[in-house]
Amino acid sequence: MSEDIDRHRRRFLGTTAMSLAAARFGMIGSVQAQSSKAKQAAVQLPIEGELPSLASATEWLNSPRLTVAGLRGKVVLVDFWTYTCINWLRTLPYVRAWAEKYKDQGLVVIGVHSPEFEFEKNLDNVRRAAKDMKVGFPVAVDNAHDIWRAFDNQYWPALYFVDAKGHIRHHQFGEGEYERSETILRQLLAAAGSGDTGHELVSVDARGLEAAADWRNLKSPETYVGYERTENFASPGGAAKDKRRVYAAPPRLGLNHWALSGEWTVERRATLLHAANGRIAYQFHARDLHLVMGPAARGGSVRFRVLIDGQPPGAAHGGDVDDQGNGAVAEQRLYQLIRQPAAIADRRFEIEFLESGVEAFAFTFG
Repeated sequence: MSEDIDRHRRRFLGTTAMSLAAARFGMIGSVQAQSSKAKQAAVQLPIEGELPSLASATEWLNSPRLTVAGLRGKVVLVDFWTYTCINWLRTLPYVRAWAEKYKDQGLVVIGVHSPEFEFEKNLDNVRRAAKDMKVGFPVAVDNAHDIWRAFDNQYWPALYFVDAKGHIRHHQFGEGEYERSETILRQLLAAAGSGDTGHELVSVDARGLEAAADWRNLKSPETYVGYERTENFASPGGAAKDKRRVYAAPPRLGLNHWALSGEWTVERRATLLHAANGRIAYQFHARDLHLVMGPAARGGSVRFRVLIDGQPPGAAHGGDVDDQGNGAVAEQRLYQLIRQPAAIADRRFEIEFLESGVEAFAFTFG
């Protein structure tokens, strides 16, 4: 990622949501149980700017190259994303549903994929992610972050609402506000003369990684495991930056502290395992635990097993492991390792890699 992109912006959204969890839960719950009728009152929408050029996209997926001139007369929703971002993944069911419902009324959804991690610049990875995540709308690949900068954007996810004249009329940063966002889309479509958009708002059944976070129980923040951005690293002696070293994990960890055991190199943006049976431990408090990771060598596969409080996860296993905690890393992506069904408390998570050659990047929670 370019040096001038603020790499803390996704974390800011996550920690802000956590700190406001109690207040926001009522809002989020109301979104999920929202009325099926669109609100009639018009939202006041000032002009925030003009739709910037999309010409700097390095590639387009699902569409020929789109231009500002060619989009005139259409309502455009620009969605900034990066495929390992859990905050974006939880908005995707709504964006996908809007793209499908309103495409015949003149809505064009454009996903701008602006990568956070270096491996997210790999076009094959982005193509696979778009296919796996059922992203069927046009995607502008923004590897150099030129479109990101043209919008003066600072967040994943970020939505920009553009009217049929090319004016940016609204923005939404982060998760939530789905009813308001859809109401604004309908208002812009009506102003463009799109005809009847119906009375019902979209209804989504978000599952797996796309399910809304359990905000009331979310007390763990996104945690990077490269030394550039990490916090609360608890292995004795601290991290030896860019040096191969054998680490040990303490018997107890404080909440939101993490540790390594085994032979690792803590690099600037990732941590690399050199020998089999290396472990990462994390003391967390959340329903879901995810880890962004991948094989260090393309085409490789590394087996792993996870434990929660020293035991196989059982019913608390995530979508990428079985009830005994077994799984494999074969792609560079976000893996869901824990989804607890009930009784959320402070728990010790451990992942043991049965072979060497894995890179870990960041923990996220939900």
